[in-house]
Amino acid sequence: MATNKITPALWFQTDEGKMIHVSAYYKGIFNDNIEIGDTMVLGETPSGHTEMCHIKLFSQPYMIMSTEKEHHQFNDSFALIIHCENQQEIDKYWHYFTQEGKESMCGWCIDKFGLRWQVIPKHLGELMKLPNANMVMMKQTKIIIADYLQ
Repeated sequence: MATNKITPALWFQTDEGKMIHVSAYYKGIFNDNIEIGDTMVLGETPSGHTEMCHIKLFSQPYMIMSTEKEHHQFNDSFALIIHCENQQEIDKYWHYFTQEGKESMCGWCIDKFGLRWQVIPKHLGELMKLPNANMVMMKQTKIIIADYLQ
């Protein structure tokens, strides 16, 4: 499935190192916008049972790996940004990721695997040109578009 010269790789820790936990979770929100390749079982490694696969998320290729033991946690130095069409789409992603994850500030949240997401409207740049937009954003966890328009 990998056709790009460079592919981002994400390393998850799951129960028993099973890739199915990762792929099922993201399939649950991205549905037809995620293509999941065949799982490659690497077996026992220093991080316990390990599996990996290639995926495409909105046509962007990634390699994902799942290990039984945690190697390194995800942190704020890497995040995926979702550019949403409207408030309904923001709410959909925000609810899914924070249901078992947690909220942060300014549209940032953390999913159940610790991966960081920023869930924003695709026209955030225009909203940020409005008076007091920075103050509005600093008060928000989830982005509420209507708050910028008041």
